[in-house]
Amino acid sequence: MNKAIFLDRDGVINTERGYTHRLEDFVILPDLMETLQEFVRRGYLLIVVTNQSGIAKELYKQEDVEILHSYLKQELKKNNITLSEVYYCMHHPDVGNCICRKPNSLFVEKALARFDIDASKSYFIGDKERDVEAGEKAGVKGILIEANSSLKLLLDQIN
Repeated sequence: MNKAIFLDRDGVINTERGYTHRLEDFVILPDLMETLQEFVRRGYLLIVVTNQSGIAKELYKQEDVEILHSYLKQELKKNNITLSEVYYCMHHPDVGNCICRKPNSLFVEKALARFDIDASKSYFIGDKERDVEAGEKAGVKGILIEANSSLKLLLDQIN
């Protein structure tokens, strides 16, 4: 079986600004590339799980999110890093209920099955309690970090 690092997006991969949807506002955090390269070297798949409720609130469009994710994948590829998948929930509780929005674990469970991942050897890194909860509901160890902090600080916690 595989092992994976699940990552929230805003505040973990890029600077948290609140409803980041424009390319000019999408700033990749320092040390991200180096740290993700190390996770890959250690045999982890990399999977992003993010809530993008700005779509449901009509603050931006799904295509805006797709543009950001395409850019992220290109930047990672320049550093020999591949994301296995990017899952995003475009719903918001004020607009309608869903089972994919964190803290629900649908996307984590979907990835576990799709990529044959051992949940007990995997981690979910997020800057909000709902990230940790989504991972832990699926049997993945959650790690709560401060928004916009370096993931490099976690290398000692993840084998």
